[in-house]
Amino acid sequence: MVRHWLVKTEPDAFSIDDLKRLGRSSWDGVRTYQARNFMRDEMALGDWVLIYHSNAKPPGVVGLGEVVRTAYPDHTAWDPASKYFDEQSSPEDPRWFMVDVGYVETFPRLVSLDELRSHGEPGGVLEGVPIVSKSRLSVQPVSPDAFDAIVAMAGGKKRPRNRRKLPDGAPAPLPKVPGKRR
Repeated sequence: MVRHWLVKTEPDAFSIDDLKRLGRSSWDGVRTYQARNFMRDEMALGDWVLIYHSNAKPPGVVGLGEVVRTAYPDHTAWDPASKYFDEQSSPEDPRWFMVDVGYVETFPRLVSLDELRSHGEPGGVLEGVPIVSKSRLSVQPVSPDAFDAIVAMAGGKKRPRNRRKLPDGAPAPLPKVPGKRR
């Protein structure tokens, strides 16, 4: 069964429009262990990814992507010029990982954090969704029902739940390019 995720990005650094323009991008620079573990251990090809603009006015879910390449070492950790540099990470013993996310859709309307929270109360459709309570985590799982509810709130297209492989014609994985940053 396909999994559902919410990933955060700051639109000034990398927005849904940037993802649309590129078609796909590595999701680099994640530097919390729990978010890294989700990417490294649980994200799979074809998983749906809600794109959330953080540090925006208002912050909220703006679009949809999908995992098009599973976890691999985040090379930005090895680049001393990168703001994501980590001297304790190396190609031989990587500490940080990233996935590639492909663009699927920009939603007709933003679903703001306030709107998400309004549905996160006990008995609400988003009860228990991490964005409602743990808003600082940059990669977080979303239940299938919560995913469907958020997509519906945004006016997005309903997506199938059971799909593991990418559709025919999906782009090939990106080559590793040292120094590439979002």
